[in-house]
Amino acid sequence: MQHLPFYISLVMGLSTFLSVYFLARASSKYTTRILIIATIWLVIQALLGTSGFYANTQAMPPRFLLAIGPPLLLIISLFAIKNGRNFIDGLNLKTLTILHVVRIPVELVLFWLFLHKAIPEIMTFEGQNFDILSGITAPIVYYLFIKERIGMGIMLLWNFVCLVLLINIVSTAILSAPFPFQQLAFDQPNVAVLYFPFNWLPACIVPIVLFSHLVAIRGLLRG
Repeated sequence: MQHLPFYISLVMGLSTFLSVYFLARASSKYTTRILIIATIWLVIQALLGTSGFYANTQAMPPRFLLAIGPPLLLIISLFAIKNGRNFIDGLNLKTLTILHVVRIPVELVLFWLFLHKAIPEIMTFEGQNFDILSGITAPIVYYLFIKERIGMGIMLLWNFVCLVLLINIVSTAILSAPFPFQQLAFDQPNVAVLYFPFNWLPACIVPIVLFSHLVAIRGLLRG
């Protein structure tokens, strides 16, 4: 992805760091541990992305599983074991709410990537991706929540709606990538996520956003 303007990679990197920062801030007890684990993971993904490891989309098993598999397994593990649930229940719901502002710069990055023919239009807010609404509404919901002007029900509804928007764009991105099961955007496939720093999006930002919604929904359902 050397033909892309530097500012696109810069915003992608800053968005990644911001998502990690908010997640770490949400935990008063495990902040340092989260930062260390995230740093190691991002370095590994940076090395794989710059080496062209993910560019071989025909390899079996799919190499991209190394980007999305470990974070998903970690999320499942945290919800499955008692210590993991204790960690989850100790996270600050308000911080996890404002975390979603990172979806605004991410959507701008996706739009810029589309303009440079690195992803299809369907993955942008000009196509069928409305995830930017989650980012725009996040500071509003955060403010109303800390001022106690909205209750648990509205918060729960907002998290469910934003989770659906996330699933929508993730599904579109997967089906638009040049994998053997590609179903969309054959004329301009989703190739950006195969390279650094854009592989940080599925490997880090998306799992953190997904995790934040699941944690919030769990906490809100438990009252």
